[in-house]
Amino acid sequence: MYVLLYTILAGLAILPLFLYLRNPYFTQDLRYTVTCVLLWLRINRIKRSKPFYSMLDCFLDKVKKHPNKQFIVFEKSSYTYRDVDKQSNKLARALSQHASVKEGDTVALFMGNQPMYVFIWLALAKLGCRAALLNYNIRSKSLLHCFTCCGTNVLLAASELRGAVEEVLPTLREQSVSVFVLGEEEEEKCVTEGVNTLSSSRIQQASDQPLDPQLRSKVTLKSPALYIYTSGTTGLPKAAVITHEKLYMASSMQAISGVASDDVIYIYLPLYHSAGFIMGLTGAIERGSTVVLRRKFSASNFWDDCRKHKVTVIQYIGEIMRYLCNSPKKDNDRHHKVRLALGNGLRADTWSEFLQRFGDIRVCECYGATEGNVGFINYVGKVGAIGKEHFLHKANFSYVLIQYDTEREEPVKDSRGFCIKVPKGETGLLVAKITAQAPFSGYANNQQQTDRKKLRDVFVKGDLYFNSGDLLRIDHEGFVYFMDRIGDTFRWKGENVATTEVTEHLIMVECIEEANVYGVKVPGHEGRVGMAAIKLKDDMEFDSKTTLEHVKTSLPSYARPRFIRIQNSLAVTGTFKQIKVKLVEEGFNPSMMQDRLYYLEDKGSAVEVDHHPFGGVEREGVSVLYTPQRSSQLRAEKR
Repeated sequence: MYVLLYTILAGLAILPLFLYLRNPYFTQDLRYTVTCVLLWLRINRIKRSKPFYSMLDCFLDKVKKHPNKQFIVFEKSSYTYRDVDKQSNKLARALSQHASVKEGDTVALFMGNQPMYVFIWLALAKLGCRAALLNYNIRSKSLLHCFTCCGTNVLLAASELRGAVEEVLPTLREQSVSVFVLGEEEEEKCVTEGVNTLSSSRIQQASDQPLDPQLRSKVTLKSPALYIYTSGTTGLPKAAVITHEKLYMASSMQAISGVASDDVIYIYLPLYHSAGFIMGLTGAIERGSTVVLRRKFSASNFWDDCRKHKVTVIQYIGEIMRYLCNSPKKDNDRHHKVRLALGNGLRADTWSEFLQRFGDIRVCECYGATEGNVGFINYVGKVGAIGKEHFLHKANFSYVLIQYDTEREEPVKDSRGFCIKVPKGETGLLVAKITAQAPFSGYANNQQQTDRKKLRDVFVKGDLYFNSGDLLRIDHEGFVYFMDRIGDTFRWKGENVATTEVTEHLIMVECIEEANVYGVKVPGHEGRVGMAAIKLKDDMEFDSKTTLEHVKTSLPSYARPRFIRIQNSLAVTGTFKQIKVKLVEEGFNPSMMQDRLYYLEDKGSAVEVDHHPFGGVEREGVSVLYTPQRSSQLRAEKR
């Protein structure tokens, strides 16, 4: 009897060691399992609740739970959960009275990071409206497209963006769109026909009492909550439909990462982006934590802000971490309270350098697309991985990596016409089965682009999968690695760049007949910098000044091509598709080409890059160096 008891006790004692030897990530896997089970139970309870429980309801619960807790800290101002609730009540009534906003309307927000952004979104949610989050960098054609593709009724713009609104005002008036610019009383006197001013005095005159929940009685779990724009192969942004269900599920990323209600999160990523709005703002609401909001990223002020506001959680994209690592070293680099960094796109070398310099910060790398139905999270913290497979995740989301032909730009099929899974350790295209548990809501009023993201008859007749457009690799331990993006879209400075949109703008320049736009890798940089091979019209010279002025006025800074390569003719395939592979391989190395090469400066000029191997240029902190050892290298340092 005692022998049996001692044997059982001894077995229990060595069980953790056995499990660890078999799986060195057992502890992290167990913790992740518990977190996911609790989260799954909570989300399913929310899905079954009548009426359904929205992110707005979550916010209102936090107001009741800790009304005097700081919610938003912005510059010299601070707002408690109660303050934000009351301000959004005032705005809801002002919008209802002065802009005739009502349940079911779609209202576009055209402004940068500021507390008013949060107030307006909550006000719209209280009225049962959908919010279209416009990128404040877009202009003219792109702005009109983003505004109209989701059936927007009202445009709310920041006062500093009045000029951009007035550029497209004639079209907006034709579409009977109500346009409101936020401003002060004196701005109401600056009347532009078709543009109304929603002054702060009008807002403050409204009641701050709670609104009747019946105002949003028709909103359901499957109703669109947001439209967030993503670049596509069409060249124009697409409005990804974010339902209330997806908003709540995606906002749980902070919970999975270990963020608690007493954390303080630093948000400087734009709120029009899913990373800033969903992973950042609504994730903080779900946790009931405090948000330190900044207009935009600043490497020089980053750690000072963190120290000043006792920030414990930061968000990032890969480029941000590199900017921080490239900033001048200081004695107090490790003097902060940041314990967790949550984001995506962090290169392994930058990851290691960041930890070595700034201390013991847990990095939680994530992967997912705004419109996608699957994502990964590296809850273990293995450097370089974007996520780790887990049996619960695989049980709820049916995803797989399939063979993909990058030359033909299509999945490889077997003799039966079905896709082929790649073995562990090999690169493949990520696809995820579209189910009730993992839906794909598509793009607003764009069935063609929605269908393009779907793959049919993948493994059996009739099945339906979401095409992520990303090439990933999963190793034998289950760690997931990002390898590349397929198609014409590439990433630069954390933003997607659609080559077809850039091409359309380039060929509008008088001297350019054809253009082939692509991204090229830059040593030490995340993503690819924009480059264009162009063919000039007969008997015309390259007008660098006009070209530069045109791309500056029509494209956001991250989408502007930095290098222009002039060719006599552009190579095409037998089906007249432009060939990019060789151009990408040659990059901006003048020793590999006979063509003229220009570097476009933001300051207003274009520099012809010297073909001599010892030549070089340096402009705006971007150095193009040519040496016998490395004929071409681009190094960009954030200044």
